[in-house]
Amino acid sequence: MKAVILAGGLGTRISEETHLKPKPMIEIGGRPILWHIMKIYSAHGVNDFIICCGYKGYVIKEYFANYFLHMSDVTFDMASNQMEVRHKKAEPWRVTLVDTGEETLTGGRLKRVASYVQDENAFCFTYGDGVADVDVTAQIKFHHRHGKLATVTAVQPPGRYGALLREGDAVCGFQEKPPGDGAWINGGFFVLHPKVIDFIDGDSSSWEGKPLETLAAKGELQAFEHEGFWQPMDTLRDKTHLEQLWSSGKAPWKSWE
Repeated sequence: MKAVILAGGLGTRISEETHLKPKPMIEIGGRPILWHIMKIYSAHGVNDFIICCGYKGYVIKEYFANYFLHMSDVTFDMASNQMEVRHKKAEPWRVTLVDTGEETLTGGRLKRVASYVQDENAFCFTYGDGVADVDVTAQIKFHHRHGKLATVTAVQPPGRYGALLREGDAVCGFQEKPPGDGAWINGGFFVLHPKVIDFIDGDSSSWEGKPLETLAAKGELQAFEHEGFWQPMDTLRDKTHLEQLWSSGKAPWKSWE
């Protein structure tokens, strides 16, 4: 199965980092968050990726072009002008990088890579800025079982701010990021049939708008409930939170060895 990953947005809410690189290339634990997302899928046997590039897409292309250099030991023999890559740490990945335009919206980016997935029975599709411990294998089985065109991962995000624990007027403690209001939201990590691309008009189409709304109205969208960890990286605060989890050795999304 293939996975399409959106990696072309401007990332304006985390501009401290994105003035130098596209958002999916912001690092968590010394690796781009895009790498973490790909590792999540790879842990479930999904190793064929189509990356929808846009803003500063050349940074992503250069990263994969030099992947062995990033992940391996290298000896440079200056006298003979030779390079030897040692202890190669290759991933079983096939990565296709597609320039989908700087101004193209999320639906338009998917439509631009239609030719790469048109012959698939189904494919995975997600955003390049969030991680989760979602059971991709179970989700794919769920998708095939219900037989509809689209599956979205439904998540319940935590509250944005910490809460006061009170007994009357007395504050007796604090709770970091308590549960939210109980609403289920779009958590990305879709499984789709190629026919969903027919619902996308063009570059100015947002996937979260008309395409998803039409699929829902036609009864072709099913929700795969995920009650585990889920975290987007929208702000510098989110990045710091993910970095702390990774540094602690307890990153919930790390399902690989």
